Amino acid sequence: MLDAIFRIRALVLKELLATLKDPRSRFMLFAPPIVQSLLFGYAATYDLTDVPYAVLDRDRSAASQRLLARLDGSRVFRRVANLERADEIRAVVDRGRALLVVQIGEDFERRLASGLPADVQVIADGRNSNTAATAIGYVGAAAEAFNAEWRAQRGDPGGAVRVELRAWYNPNLETRWHMVPALIGTLTLLQTLLLTAMSVAREREQGTFDQLLVTPFRPLEIMAGKTIPSMLVGIAQATLILLVAQLWFRIPFAGSFWVLYVGLAFFLLAAIGMGLLLSAVAATMQQAMLYSFVLLMPFSLLSGLATPIESMPEFLQKMTYVNPLRYAIEIAHRVYLEGAGLALLGPQLWPLALIAAVTLPFAAWMFRHRLV
Repeated sequence: MLDAIFRIRALVLKELLATLKDPRSRFMLFAPPIVQSLLFGYAATYDLTDVPYAVLDRDRSAASQRLLARLDGSRVFRRVANLERADEIRAVVDRGRALLVVQIGEDFERRLASGLPADVQVIADGRNSNTAATAIGYVGAAAEAFNAEWRAQRGDPGGAVRVELRAWYNPNLETRWHMVPALIGTLTLLQTLLLTAMSVAREREQGTFDQLLVTPFRPLEIMAGKTIPSMLVGIAQATLILLVAQLWFRIPFAGSFWVLYVGLAFFLLAAIGMGLLLSAVAATMQQAMLYSFVLLMPFSLLSGLATPIESMPEFLQKMTYVNPLRYAIEIAHRVYLEGAGLALLGPQLWPLALIAAVTLPFAAWMFRHRLV
C-alpha cells in the first residue's frame, strides 16, 4: 500500500514537472484566466451605452426637442447626425454610422396638443438584431417617460407618443438571422486557426520539420504549402455553414456569393497568418492548441457577435481593430443581409489585408531564422 502511494506521488510529481517546468507553459496556464476574466467583466455586458443614432425631425417643435432631449440625456444614445431629408437615412444606416434613425413627423406637437396620438418612426439596423432590439426597448422607455410627463403637465390623458418600428435587413429582428451568418466567420476561424497552428508544431514534434528545412524548398514555399490547404479547408467549412443557413434555416441571401467569398479569402489569409505565427512560436502540439484557445476566446468576445462593440470600454474597442473575426462578421452580415457589394466592404477588407500582410511575412521570417 505504501509503495503504491509512493509510486502515485512520483507520477504526480513527474506530471507536474512536465507541465510546469516550461516558463511559457506556466504563463499560459495562469495568465489567460486572469486576462479572460477581465475581458468578460468589461465586454460581456448586454447593457447599452453610447449607441449611435440619427434624427430626422420634421417638426422642429419644443415637444419634439423635449423627446429627443430624453434620448440625448439618457447616456444610452449618442446623436451622430441631424438629417434634413428622408433619402439620407439609407446612407447613415448602410455605412453603420447609426444603429437607429428616429423620424418625427411634421405635425408632432400639433397632434399632441390636440389630444391625438403622434407617431415617431424608429428605423433600426436589423443586421445586428440583438443590439437593435435592446436599443428599441430603450426608445420605447423614453417615449413612455415623455408621455407620462406630457400628461402630468397637461392633465390630459389623450395625446401620447406612439412609437412605430421598422427594422431594415431583418424585418422581424430574428436572432437567427444575426447569429447564423456570423457563424460563417466564427466557426471557420476556430477550425482554421487550430489547423494552421498545429500543422508546423506537429512536424516539429515529430522531427520532420528539420528535414523539411534542409530540403530545396524555400521558407516561403513551405509557408505557402501550409497556407493553401488551410484556406481550402476554411472555404469548404464556410460553404457548409452557408448551405445550412440557406437550405435548413431558409435565411434569405441578399448579396452576391462571389463578394462573400472574396471577403472570406481576405479573412482566411489574416486568420492563417495568425495561426502560422502561433505555430512558429509553439514547440509542441499541446502548446499550439493552448495558444490557439488563448486567442480564440478574446477574439470571440471582442467580435461584436454577442455584445455590441460600442458598449465596450474605449481601450477594448481599440483592441477589436486587430481582431479578424470582427471584420469577418461584419462582412457576413453586410453581404448576407444587406446585399453590400465589394465597393462598400473597403472598411472591412483593408484591415484584414493589413493583418495578413504583417503576420504572414513575420511567420515566414520566424520559420527562416528558427527562433524556437
